[in-house]
Amino acid sequence: YLNGVTLDFSRPGKPTDNAFIESFNGSFRMECLNASWFLSLNEARSKCEKWRQEYNEVRPHSSIGNKAPIELVNASREACLP
Repeated sequence: YLNGVTLDFSRPGKPTDNAFIESFNGSFRMECLNASWFLSLNEARSKCEKWRQEYNEVRPHSSIGNKAPIELVNASREACLP
């Protein structure tokens, strides 16, 4: 509230209100949570972090020209340099 942020919840039963996060949640569930067996909280954190790194730094995303998200971050940093 102090920063001018307002919450806007998706309507119940309407996952298309935010298709991006629904797509991400589906990928995360199928590729990480359903594919892994966690024996401890630390193991779950470690496996989820490895998946996150692969998702953001290695894996190409068709929605951004078959590039990994980190490539866009690096390109925008280079464009801002004098």
